Amino acid sequence: MIYENTKIKVDYSRAGITYKGLEPSLTVYAPDKSPEINTQPYPAVLILPGGGYDYCSDREADPVAFRFMGLGVASFVLRYSCVKKKFPTALLEALTAIKYIKENADRFFINPDKLSVMGFSAGGHLAACVSNFYHDSEILSLLGAEENEVKPYKSVLCYPVLTSGEFTHESSILNLLSDGGDDKLRSRLSLETQVSKKTPPTFLWHTADDDCVPVENSLFYMEALSKAKVPFEAHIYEWGGHGLSLCDETTVNQPYQMMPVNAQWAAAAAEFIKR
Repeated sequence: MIYENTKIKVDYSRAGITYKGLEPSLTVYAPDKSPEINTQPYPAVLILPGGGYDYCSDREADPVAFRFMGLGVASFVLRYSCVKKKFPTALLEALTAIKYIKENADRFFINPDKLSVMGFSAGGHLAACVSNFYHDSEILSLLGAEENEVKPYKSVLCYPVLTSGEFTHESSILNLLSDGGDDKLRSRLSLETQVSKKTPPTFLWHTADDDCVPVENSLFYMEALSKAKVPFEAHIYEWGGHGLSLCDETTVNQPYQMMPVNAQWAAAAAEFIKR
């Protein structure tokens, strides 16, 4: 297995970003080439942990990578910049990570055309930003990149923050607004309004009783995907609340997070990525 941790180098000056403490890091979990196992490059996924854009949750990071590695998907975990880092800071970091992974596809033994993006909660918002802004001319100009260099293959959104309206997770959006007063940016960050035919095929899962990030976030996004005729798969589980991660002993820190039915999402998502 290839394991490494590297700093992601972003030219923040293009976007006029001058915050201190911007040190996004990428952890690589990629399988070595072995004729005993697989002679074809692997599909891959970039994992974006949640944490309300306040921090990157460890429960939604490396344990998820281990699981998907075991399911035949090379995994990369990005710990992106958080806390009052105004949009598009984290988006530029995530797209730069995608570009870096694709540039090193041969070394990581992955198929660069089958690199998906996965996000949890606020990380789901970031993954959906990647999915809907990778072709935006302004964002590409800030990156100094071409669309195909940062385009995700598919997206996996896990109890994601997606809307910035009535059913939003307000603190996540406020972290992206930084100063809190930009109505135009708030509207732009309501990602159900950004879905288009260029949005990649999407896998979503949520719980119906989520009292932190309401299920309407996924429902609104699903409706937008349907209207744009973007293929999607969705699993809305009856209950379980928020922040379940893998829903088993691997990531449990509260008894209620042991959810055997909901835990089926990971295998379903891996199949979605691979097919």
